[in-house]
Amino acid sequence: MEYNFWVAMWEHHSGKIIGTICGLLLGLLFIVLGFFKALVVLICMSLGFLVGKRIDQREDILDILDRILPPGNR
Repeated sequence: MEYNFWVAMWEHHSGKIIGTICGLLLGLLFIVLGFFKALVVLICMSLGFLVGKRIDQREDILDILDRILPPGNR
């Protein structure tokens, strides 16, 4: 494949790529420690992908966290 293909993929999907890699690394850490093995890797990668997708869509991280976490003091 061409170099331009990879550059275009990175420009359009960098958040998803980074999120998936972070999820994979976190999942591997759980596997090394012995928790739920492959299931944890899939869950972590999926969550990383979803967060990366939101970043690619230029959504604010604090807005995402406000929807997920209960309201608190700032």
